[in-house]
Amino acid sequence: MSAVNPVPDKPALEGLEAKWGGRWQSEGAYLFDRANALSATDRDCIYSIDTPPPTASGSLHIGHVFSYTHTDIVARYHRMRGQYVFYPMGWDDNGLPTERRVQNYYGVRCDPSLPYDSAFTPPFEGGDNKSSKAADQLPVSRRNFIELCERLTVEDEKQFEVLWRSLGLSVDWSQTYRTIGTESLHTSQLAFLRNIERGEAYQAMAPTLWDVTFRTAVAQAELEDREQPGTYHRVSFHSANGPVYIETTRPELLPACVALVAHPDDERYQPLFGTTVTTPVFGVEVPVLAHHLAQPDKGTGIAMICTFGDITDVVWWRELDLPNRAIIGFDGRIVSEAPDAITTQAGKAAYGELAGKTIFSAKQAVVELLKESGDLIGDPRQITHPVKFFEKGDKPLEIVSTRQWYVKNGARDEELRARLIELGKELDWHPDFMRVRYENWVGGLSGDWLISRQRFFGVPIPIWYPLDADGNPVFDQPILPSVDSLPVDPSSDAAPGFVESQRDQPGGFVGEHDVMDTWMTSSLTPQLAGGWMRDPELFDAVYPFDLRPQAQDIIRTWLFSTVLRSQLEHGVAPWAHAAISGFIVDPDRKKMSKSKGNVVTPVDILEQHGSDAVRYWAASSRLGTDAAFDPQNPTQIKIGRRLAIKILNAAKFILGFEAPASDDLALVTQPLDRSMLEQLAAVVADATDALDGYDHARALEQTETFFWVFCDDYLELVKERAYSTAGPEQVSAVVALRTALSTLLRLFAPVAPFATEEAWSWFNEGTVHLAPWPTAAELTGEWADESAVLSFASQALTGIRRAKTDAKASQKTLVDSAVIAGPDEAIAALRLAADDLKAVGRIADLRFESGDVLVVTDILLAPIPQTEEAR
Repeated sequence: MSAVNPVPDKPALEGLEAKWGGRWQSEGAYLFDRANALSATDRDCIYSIDTPPPTASGSLHIGHVFSYTHTDIVARYHRMRGQYVFYPMGWDDNGLPTERRVQNYYGVRCDPSLPYDSAFTPPFEGGDNKSSKAADQLPVSRRNFIELCERLTVEDEKQFEVLWRSLGLSVDWSQTYRTIGTESLHTSQLAFLRNIERGEAYQAMAPTLWDVTFRTAVAQAELEDREQPGTYHRVSFHSANGPVYIETTRPELLPACVALVAHPDDERYQPLFGTTVTTPVFGVEVPVLAHHLAQPDKGTGIAMICTFGDITDVVWWRELDLPNRAIIGFDGRIVSEAPDAITTQAGKAAYGELAGKTIFSAKQAVVELLKESGDLIGDPRQITHPVKFFEKGDKPLEIVSTRQWYVKNGARDEELRARLIELGKELDWHPDFMRVRYENWVGGLSGDWLISRQRFFGVPIPIWYPLDADGNPVFDQPILPSVDSLPVDPSSDAAPGFVESQRDQPGGFVGEHDVMDTWMTSSLTPQLAGGWMRDPELFDAVYPFDLRPQAQDIIRTWLFSTVLRSQLEHGVAPWAHAAISGFIVDPDRKKMSKSKGNVVTPVDILEQHGSDAVRYWAASSRLGTDAAFDPQNPTQIKIGRRLAIKILNAAKFILGFEAPASDDLALVTQPLDRSMLEQLAAVVADATDALDGYDHARALEQTETFFWVFCDDYLELVKERAYSTAGPEQVSAVVALRTALSTLLRLFAPVAPFATEEAWSWFNEGTVHLAPWPTAAELTGEWADESAVLSFASQALTGIRRAKTDAKASQKTLVDSAVIAGPDEAIAALRLAADDLKAVGRIADLRFESGDVLVVTDILLAPIPQTEEAR
């Protein structure tokens, strides 16, 4: 970008993305200047961004464009402020979304029991196959499956990068990482081992929320409630003093019942506390207990505790020290073995009718058994109630007992919880009200972070277990790898001190097959991008990062987990600022999401309207504010395109005047020119304050409002003078025009990088995006305050135009005379711009009078020549 480009005859937006995107890349415009940044003594000279790594599975949607544009505006602004901007890009390519995409794309499913096939070719490639069942997908080995995941994510990431470049993201593409890459595997496993060493990670056999479709445990942060139809069944338990009635939506869990529970203050059931009742059909004696979580006004006021129907059952089970009689298997079916507590022949026979059935079928079977025994009282009652689902799942979650890995998160540690709240208060939130969402999440944690997942494409948990003489795992003696051996995959790498032939053999070892929750890796994005334990010089320079930009719906997952990992590892907040974008909603104000089927992909929008126009739409919305998007009528995008075109045309017009020998502001002698520059200086100050406060929308609004006054009024007012023969007045206009153009292009550059770069190249060497951010001081000279002149002149110009329009005359019509009346302050200012007003209005004789309001009166149009009348 060393040469100044000629001004085209017809400036256009088309082709600018390819032109300038390629130039920025080849010239390294956005590379992090490591040498100078790391040698600087002032940390404030570096601005580091913990960029969200988008999920590399499928396609980006308009919401990505929205929020990533917000981040890019921040990056471009701080780069122009002279800071060394560390702006990496990551790809979140491990986890369930990628697995599902690979299954659909290649028509395969993972079966870890199968051997690796080095010559494997998938049955097809490129289809969506979304409607096929797992049974129709070709089973492949875990290694073959992971290779397909690797292949597809690499291709997806290439397409994503093309889109990000066309959008104009000023990312340093040399600072890119993948959450499944070797360095990420190493970092994730190292951080986990350090969690274990400090006692922050542990393994436990415990009730676990389980998705029966994906056969994996689900953490609290991945839950969502969905309203579902249900049925209350009134069921009688048997006691020495007669029946005890409960109401339940899950009669199929009667074999898993371990107690009845009522509120300790409920007088109806106080006589029963300390006694036992017998379950219908299955004949198991269970205690009647008191607990404050029982709800007297729900159902009959007394409930059965089963292992496990819902999370409250887990609380009761744990706090009342009850036995575990779980009957639901990992596949969502009733297990074949009846609980030991069922001892009667009738009870065992009844259970035999349930074994192997799905939850739905088991429910129907138990209802029939209750009818036959006479223990189903009255007709079932239909209800709707919230049911917990895995956010990516289609079936209600079950609770099964599993051995899982956990990381302490403050749920059971008040000191850690208080520290996490404190770190949230240390952050500057934009907007500030988003802080409450974080605090509510931390305050509402009910259990430690379950981090193990029964999936395949993820970071392996780096653990092995020794096998005793009978071949049983000794779980409380895990075998850990050495740091220098990382990354490892225990499912294919032998445990330290063993050889592969000892795998699964008595006296040998077994590898941990689970992988980490994808958030265990994503929670380390500052460490991954910053080179923690890999590039200490870089990490010390950029960490803690300056900014975490992200969406509001993952405050509870990504933001919280990153704060947690930073506290556990470093004892500090991972960033200074958290910028939270709002949602994109459709014309009906519904959030756009893939699950709702109302997502709009941005490729066509970008091609049709141009990247600057789309960026303008995104920049027009403040952080934390939802933005509506109608692909059929994208009004804001059309306005943005009009603005980008106007930037080019205004630049062409201004540069049409021969550049003066000097651009010294001392040459700006005319009050109207000075007024314009003073107003522009105020805009620069306001926009700078807004961007410092992460309010890009206000900065754009201030700049755009001035720009249209500048184009519609100021350019019209001074163009006659600018076209005139060279003299002090003409030089004043041209210097003011070029100064304003330079300033406006820099103000617009973070939002409209392509149009501004194009226009900048017509009269400057180098890129506008490395030019210094404008300051108010560079726009004001040693002159009296004349800022009001342009405002009053704009009002007067509007009056002149209106008078001609009312007279059905062309704006080019000559005016013999006109009078402008107004308050003394206005008239004094207008006298300073009288010559420009006369020129633009083509007024021969312009007089001023005092008046209450500013108004153009007594305008006398010049007679139209007969030749013009004939025309």
